[in-house]
Amino acid sequence: MSTIRCDIVSAEQEIFHGVVEMVIATGEMGELGIAPRHAPLITRLKPGQVRVVLPGGEEQFFYVSGGILEVQPQVVSILTDTAVRADDLDEAAAKKAKEEAERALAGRSEAMDIAEAQTKLAEAMAQLQALERLRKTLKH
Repeated sequence: MSTIRCDIVSAEQEIFHGVVEMVIATGEMGELGIAPRHAPLITRLKPGQVRVVLPGGEEQFFYVSGGILEVQPQVVSILTDTAVRADDLDEAAAKKAKEEAERALAGRSEAMDIAEAQTKLAEAMAQLQALERLRKTLKH
């Protein structure tokens, strides 16, 4: 099978650089599957899971806080503020962030405005969904 290079870069570091068979991510308009020879494109990503399929079929999972996905003829680039390998996600911290955001929305807390609370809630939910998908994949 043919391959394409994939780079996942956060504000802090390059989290992944390698040759892949496919990249799957959630764009603003829905889930995208990027394979070699895909048409060039740029789209915004929603917070959530990015999955890369390595040559041979092994999959790696990442959480991104949103960002930009760009497809060029030889490379797929994902640029994001935060990127974490799914194995490194902290479920307890994600649940705590979700609960704090829900409390802020319910109580209209002064410490956090509504838009910020909604953003934090969406990010926490995306992290928890990425963890759940990883667990399901590892069970199979």
